[in-house]
Amino acid sequence: MNKGILAAIISSMVVFLDYLTKSIIVARVSQFESIKILPFLQIVHVENEGAAFGLFRALGNNVFIIISFIAIFVIIIYLLKLRKGLEFFSLSLILGGAAGNLIGRIKVGKVIDYIDIYAGKWHWPAFNIADSALTIGIILFLWSNLRCRKNM
Repeated sequence: MNKGILAAIISSMVVFLDYLTKSIIVARVSQFESIKILPFLQIVHVENEGAAFGLFRALGNNVFIIISFIAIFVIIIYLLKLRKGLEFFSLSLILGGAAGNLIGRIKVGKVIDYIDIYAGKWHWPAFNIADSALTIGIILFLWSNLRCRKNM
């Protein structure tokens, strides 16, 4: 399979699942409502106008849109230079996550977060499928690159 098509399939799956779940949350869960799923997991509806964990929200949505377009462009260029493998897969996840959150920023001016993991009163900041793909992709990318350096 052509590597461009493979990257597009992986990224598109992330974007599709992210868009679908965000649409369901917006349609069915009121903002700040919480639905307990497990003793450590609940669904919430949070609108994030900043970057990760709501940081840098004062920069404004347009700055995050520009940064996202630049990141997506750089990732696509890098993906086209790679052979298939763990690094390729990780960048495809990062691309899908960046595109998923970019869609929300363009469509509604913010990112919809809805996964809330907690222990007692301590809550990790709410996140979504795009954030998960970004995080997993970054971890795999770093691991792939550290593993390659170790073998040198």
